[in-house]
Amino acid sequence: MIGGPEGCRGLTDRGRAQAGAVGLSLAGRLGGTAAAVYSSVLPRAVETADAIGAALGTAPVQHCGLCTWHLPPHADGMRTAEFQDSHAAGGGGVFRPFEHGNETWAELVARTGSAITEIAQRHAGGTAVLVGHSETVESSFHVLGGQPLYRAFDLKVAPASVTEWSTDGDPSAWPPARWTLHCCGGAEGAG
Repeated sequence: MIGGPEGCRGLTDRGRAQAGAVGLSLAGRLGGTAAAVYSSVLPRAVETADAIGAALGTAPVQHCGLCTWHLPPHADGMRTAEFQDSHAAGGGGVFRPFEHGNETWAELVARTGSAITEIAQRHAGGTAVLVGHSETVESSFHVLGGQPLYRAFDLKVAPASVTEWSTDGDPSAWPPARWTLHCCGGAEGAG
């Protein structure tokens, strides 16, 4: 199912348990260090951010730039296969959408990358936790890791996984700051 703002049913019981475990794990890793928490506007991300924010003692902020694909409103709640069949654009790829009304991969990376960079700049020298979707994580590899829009590898992002990036540089500088990827994968309690 396409889970947009209306079709997203939020987290399952397992998802809530995973989000709580991620929050506790992050709280332990941060050891009381203040952190800002941001999420996409989709209910499953908002619920996850609420659990993480509760563990960190901070109120999450919603940011639409962290959302997964921006699909046409009428696709919200539609079966994915039905949307793909009824809106097929005859190809697709980095600069062409796979479905009519969908973003291209380049547009998604530009949108999410802008949000990631804006938040990093706002919290330079501090810690920001971003709760998004697999596409948000993939975008971080392009934006922070300097990977081309068409990477030579695929990335599978597991539910409730944690990807950690850091930089000592200015996130708004040119040339871009050099970032370090500390981890990308499962979090404590995630499965």
